[in-house]
Amino acid sequence: MKLLKIYPSSINERFIDEAADVMRHGGVVIYPTDTLYAIGCDALNNSAIQRVCDIKGIDSRKESLSVVCADLSQASEYARIGNAAFRVVKDYLPGPFTFILPVSPRLPKIFKGRKEVGIRVPENDIARSLARALGNPVLSTSITWDAEEPDEAVEPESIALRYAGKADLMIDGGHGGTVGSTVVRLTDIDNPEIVRQGAGDFIDL
Repeated sequence: MKLLKIYPSSINERFIDEAADVMRHGGVVIYPTDTLYAIGCDALNNSAIQRVCDIKGIDSRKESLSVVCADLSQASEYARIGNAAFRVVKDYLPGPFTFILPVSPRLPKIFKGRKEVGIRVPENDIARSLARALGNPVLSTSITWDAEEPDEAVEPESIALRYAGKADLMIDGGHGGTVGSTVVRLTDIDNPEIVRQGAGDFIDL
């Protein structure tokens, strides 16, 4: 697995383009977000999505799937964000939140039959730059780690060792976190539901 070091305060666009090109060709990339490090691929590539699910050990037919977007404009192409929902998400994104919204038909067949998709716009320039360079969302799921071994989540070197031979490339963006995003279901905008409390504090506006 190739390792690229990118400083969040000074984005190396050449490295971002290299990582995006790996995803564009069906590859899997480990990269930082504003919460945990994530396992990502091109969200429009069915075989790559299945590969990510296999790495994570989840059933692509049953588990909820989330995508990381460069901004709300990109997100609105792949999820149905009504006016009321948009007013909510724009107050929280970019940030440590995943908003569950009605899925758009633009996502590939692995999403067919699903009514929902998780949308993330992290407060992390590396993550957003990847989605921007790719030109479409990054299918993402957080890395797995042993709660008794926090270095497995925080230290890039430990993460790289854990996923060597599984992912194609890793972006070392510095220390990661140990708390995931707060997940909020907005499919019924009149009754937002906090599915998982994570790093972000959601206040129903």
